[in-house]
Amino acid sequence: MTDQIRIKAAEGTWVVRAGGAVIGETTRAMELSEDGHAPVIYFPREDIAMAFLDMTDTETTCPWKGTASYFTIVTESGPIHDAAWSYADPIPGAEAIAGHLAFYPDKATVERV
Repeated sequence: MTDQIRIKAAEGTWVVRAGGAVIGETTRAMELSEDGHAPVIYFPREDIAMAFLDMTDTETTCPWKGTASYFTIVTESGPIHDAAWSYADPIPGAEAIAGHLAFYPDKATVERV
């Protein structure tokens, strides 16, 4: 793993809400800490209601994690564009977040319950 990121199991139960609804809950979250950024909670896709997420064409690349794909959350009040991202095939050192999703804090609420 690189010195720039650290990944560990996020203890407890974590919930993500968007558009007034719970779209995921897990006890298997991962916490990623990256130098210069607040820690980010990653949810296993199996614990997210993926029917409410649509993949977009947006992609970004991080030198420590690889290429991220983005998702819009579809809610009754309208879409929340590029609200979540995922590294389907992260680079060596970041494999623990493969198959997980993270959410922008200004677009969804992630909290430990």
